Amino acid sequence: MNYRIPFVNPRLHYQQYKAEFDRAIESCLSNGDLIARQQLRDFEAHFASFVGTKYAVGVNSGYHALALSLLAAGIGPADEVITVAHTFVATISAIVHCGAKPVLVDVGGDYNIDIKSMESALSSSTKAIIPVHLNGRCCNMDAVCEFARRHNLVIIEDACQSLGARYRGKMAGSFGLTGCWSFYPFKILGCFGDGGAITTDDPKIARSATLLRFNGEDRDTGEYLFHGFTALLDNIQASVLDVKLKHFPKWLEHRRQVASRYRKGLEGIDGLRLPHFKGAEYEDAFQNYVIRTSQRNLLRERLKSAGIETLVSWPKPVWKHMALNLGSLHLPETESICNEVLSLPMSAETTLEDVDCVCAAIKDSI
Repeated sequence: MNYRIPFVNPRLHYQQYKAEFDRAIESCLSNGDLIARQQLRDFEAHFASFVGTKYAVGVNSGYHALALSLLAAGIGPADEVITVAHTFVATISAIVHCGAKPVLVDVGGDYNIDIKSMESALSSSTKAIIPVHLNGRCCNMDAVCEFARRHNLVIIEDACQSLGARYRGKMAGSFGLTGCWSFYPFKILGCFGDGGAITTDDPKIARSATLLRFNGEDRDTGEYLFHGFTALLDNIQASVLDVKLKHFPKWLEHRRQVASRYRKGLEGIDGLRLPHFKGAEYEDAFQNYVIRTSQRNLLRERLKSAGIETLVSWPKPVWKHMALNLGSLHLPETESICNEVLSLPMSAETTLEDVDCVCAAIKDSI
């Protein structure tokens, strides 16, 4: 279906920056720079500088950023890792695939980890916590860091949806042992396929992740130091991301303007909850603009009929996918969220006029 207001618009995005993208790709191809060349090293340096860490390691997905972080941190069989149930399944799969047990907890009204739930999830086997900064909003990292300090836990941040978000002036992905990033095409900073990165201040973790991402090989000596993976961010994607990173501050500010326009157009509608939460210590990036209503399914159908594309993340609690063997849980906020949330169009190409049309359609639908 062709929507008059798409959720994102990758075709228009490419056309607007075509000359820059094409130059970057042509440079890689004409020089034969395809794997682990200077374009990757340049992007890693620029990305680390933007996040505020000493190192960045390019990998081929957000999932691999999480999985390699856990392995580099020594998390494995018999260990437990606390994380939220309201997240993309890759967060949980990364824990399972390193042999550890995911311990799923509820979220609060801002869709991030419920601080009280962390304490009740703790056991003698708990070795790490993965706070997920969802929809472009940081978790309460004062509470997460204090909890981890008291119980000697590793923090692996899932920052895949929150590039540009800050907590007390500090960037998401710079609090924990590692920050994990996704460059899936529809992220705030997305490439032309899939990609990801790990950020860290720890040189040992950076080296371990660098080795793990490319079959355990030390590329300088040719020595294989352990069994690794094939999970390298390729040069072409790195070169595209480096182009995009230069424009990122402008796109981030645009998202905040779009979010403000949504707020102006939707505030005061009965039964509609908007993603503007309290706390001057938070600077949100608005990866997604997520509204909440008990009439979600009806509203989504009416917006579709009006030519407006929306997204639901996620309509079914993750533990109810029985093949994942996550047990039987009762996490009331997560269950309510799955029935009520709806993400509205939000991208660098979403115009303020688009927002006005969406707001008018919502008012006509509720």
